[in-house]
Amino acid sequence: MADTSTAPDSILEAGTTAPDFTLKATPDQSLSLSELKGNPVVLVFYPADWSQVCGDELAVFNQSLPLLQEYGAVLLGISVDSAWSHQAFKESRKLGYDLLADYNPKGAVSKEYGAYDEQAGCSKRALFVVDADGVISWSYLSPMAINPGVNGVLDALEALDRELAQLGVELHLAAVPEAALCAAPAEPRSAPSCPMRPRRS
Repeated sequence: MADTSTAPDSILEAGTTAPDFTLKATPDQSLSLSELKGNPVVLVFYPADWSQVCGDELAVFNQSLPLLQEYGAVLLGISVDSAWSHQAFKESRKLGYDLLADYNPKGAVSKEYGAYDEQAGCSKRALFVVDADGVISWSYLSPMAINPGVNGVLDALEALDRELAQLGVELHLAAVPEAALCAAPAEPRSAPSCPMRPRRS
């Protein structure tokens, strides 16, 4: 874990390698960000279990799990609450994703992401989308009292999906021998169609 004495003053921006971490997902099980490499990861930092705005925010993400999973994304909530509090809160709200305890040392991971409020002693309300290579592709800091919703995250995942699709086309063209490209048929052929996801509001 990085030295939190040099933690950033603002949240980490797109293009930054996401700091790795290992946190408790249950009282007896831990999860590392590096274990999820190969999939997009959505990190939802929030101030506290049991608060109304946090409960509403996490419920919105829970309802949106099927949409996130369309992109192969793994959703993780993070706050400074203990693993025991997370376990009770998760069961109470019937959440279908892990809540990680940034509990000891308190707020260490939140500080690495610039998402810790020193005065309040809790995580800020911040969202991060980490791509399959472990690089932050999008981040957003919301006011504490405002539920940021999930639309920004979905837009970021959609943008990642488009980039991967474009990269796939470019890699395919790079692998085709030049002679094959020169020997194109006289009759134009339509490009293979790709299923489009419905636009999300």
